[in-house]
Amino acid sequence: MATFGSSVRRGLPRVPGGEPWPPAGAAPGANGNGAGPAAEVAATQLAPQGNSDSSTPSVATLGHPVPQSVVAGAQEDAAPKVTAEPRSAVTLRRGLPRVPGGEPWPPAGEAPVVPQSLAAGAETDHAPEVTAEQLGPDSAAVPQRVPATPRAAAPGSAPTAAGDGATALRRGLPRVAGGEPWPPAGYAPTATAAAVTDAEPPSVHEASAAVASGVAATVSETPAPAARTTATGVPLSEPLPFRRTVWAGATAKTHPAAKAEPKRIGPFTRGQWAGAVIVGGAGLLYAAGMAVFAVRWLLSTEWGVDFLAAYPGEYHLPEGAPVGIPAWLGWQHFFNVFLMVLIIRTGLQVRTEKRPSVFWSPRSNGRRKMSLNLWFHQSLDILWIVNGVIFVVLLFVTGQWMKIVPTSWAVFPNAVSAALQYVSLDWPTENGWVNYNSLQQLAYFATVFLAAPLAIATGVRMSHVWPKNATGLNKAYPVEWARAVHFPVMLYFVVFIAVHVFLVFATGALRNLNHMYAAQGSTDPNAYADNWTGFWFFVASLVVIAAAWVAARPLVLAPIARLFGKVSGR
Repeated sequence: MATFGSSVRRGLPRVPGGEPWPPAGAAPGANGNGAGPAAEVAATQLAPQGNSDSSTPSVATLGHPVPQSVVAGAQEDAAPKVTAEPRSAVTLRRGLPRVPGGEPWPPAGEAPVVPQSLAAGAETDHAPEVTAEQLGPDSAAVPQRVPATPRAAAPGSAPTAAGDGATALRRGLPRVAGGEPWPPAGYAPTATAAAVTDAEPPSVHEASAAVASGVAATVSETPAPAARTTATGVPLSEPLPFRRTVWAGATAKTHPAAKAEPKRIGPFTRGQWAGAVIVGGAGLLYAAGMAVFAVRWLLSTEWGVDFLAAYPGEYHLPEGAPVGIPAWLGWQHFFNVFLMVLIIRTGLQVRTEKRPSVFWSPRSNGRRKMSLNLWFHQSLDILWIVNGVIFVVLLFVTGQWMKIVPTSWAVFPNAVSAALQYVSLDWPTENGWVNYNSLQQLAYFATVFLAAPLAIATGVRMSHVWPKNATGLNKAYPVEWARAVHFPVMLYFVVFIAVHVFLVFATGALRNLNHMYAAQGSTDPNAYADNWTGFWFFVASLVVIAAAWVAARPLVLAPIARLFGKVSGR
C-alpha cells in the first residue's frame, strides 16, 4: 500500500508576492519497495465504487481514467493486481492561467489522460488483462489494455471516432478567436508507426510524469492539406487544358545585354571628342569671322591707313645682309623637321608608356636601365642638339643671322602690322628670298634662341645624364620645374610647325617650297611662282619622315641600340 513521503523544503515563490513553492504539504511519496511517485499517484487515483466488497477499482472524482498499465507497471517482478482498498482521491495541482485574467490551468476536477499506446507499452507480455466486467459499471471511463505489438497503423491514416472504442481525447483551446475547442469532438489521431516500433516501451516513471504534468503524450500526425483546385475542380498543379492564345513577346524571354562602357580617350569618349571638335571648331570659326570683319574695318579707317603706310610689316636689313638661301640651310631645314617629328612622337610615347617591353642599359653600368623608347628619344635629342649647334654656327659665319635676329626696334610695330594684315586675309607683300616680315622674324628668333634652349635645359634635367647625387644642384633646379616647362615647350613646337606649314601653302606654296627645299629664288617674288622643283623635294622629305615613323619600333631599334649598350626584355 502506497504511503506519502515527508514534506520537502519549500523554495522561492513563482510569482511576485506569492507563497513559497511548492505549496505546503504537497510532496511526492515513495513506497518501500522502490516504486516511484508515478505508482503512488496512479494507485491513489483509484477509489472504491459501490459496496465495499467490490474488487473493481474506479476512477476518482477527478473525472478522467488512469490506464491500468500504469498501475501494473508500478511493481517490478509480479503482475499488477487491482485491489478494492479504499483510497483517498488525489486532486491535481493547478497552475497559471493560459490567458490573461483567466482561471488557473487545468480546470478544477480534470486530470490528463495517458494515451492507450503509452499504457500498453508499460505492460509486459505476461501482464494480466483487466476486463470491463472486473471494473464494474464505470468501465467505460477506463481504457482497456491493448496488447503490445511491433506494428501500428500506417502513417497518415484517418482519425478514429471516439465511438469506435478509441480513447476520447481531451479537447483544448480553440485555434481561432471565438471558435470551438480543438480537436473537434469525437476525433483522436491514431499513433504512427514511429510510436510503436521495436523501441523500448516507456517506464512507469515516464508515464506517471505525463499524468502529473498534465501533458497528453499523444503521438499524432496531421493530415496532409488538400490540394488547391480551380472553381471547376481542376488541380492547380496540372497544366491548362487549352493552348495559350496570347504571345508574351520577345522581351519576356530575352533580356537586352547591358551596354559596354564606351572607351575613353583621355577625359572624353570618341563621340564626345567629335562633339567637342565640332562645337569648338564652329565657335572658333565664328570668332575668326568676327575678327576678320573687325580688323578689316579697323584698317579701312584713317588711322589704319596711316599705320600701314608707316609700318608695312617689315624693315630694311643692315648693309651687307646676304640675299638668298644657301643649300646647307635647306638641308638643315629638312633634317630639323625630320628630327622634330620623331622627337615629338617618342616624347608622347614616353609620357603615356605604362610598362616598357624592351629596356636598354649602358655597357658600363648594367643596372642603369631605361625603356627603349626613352633611349631613342634621348638619342634623337642628341642629334637635334648637334644639328642645332651646327645651324647656329653657320648662321653667324655666313651672316644669315640678320634675317632671323632683330636688328631694329621697328620690328615690333611692323610685327603688329603684319599680324593685322594676316587676320584681315590681305597677306603682307614679302619675299623670303630677300627678307622675312617682322612677325616671321620674331617667330624664328623665339624658336631658335628661346624655345630650343628651354627644351634642351629641361630635357637634360629629366634625362639619365643629370647627376642624381648632386644634392645642392638638384635642390637649386628641381626636376618638377623641368617637367612643368618641358611639355609646354613641346606643345609650342607643335603649334609653330602647324602654323608655319599652313602659311607656307597659303602665301605661295611653290615659291616658298623652292626657297626652303630647292634653294632656288629671285628678288622678283613671282620668278619661281610656277616652279615645282621644291615641291617634289618636299614630297620626298615627307616620304622619308613617314618611313622613319613606321620603322621606329623595337624590331628595328633594338639592333641599333645594341651598338651602344645592352638590350633586354626586363
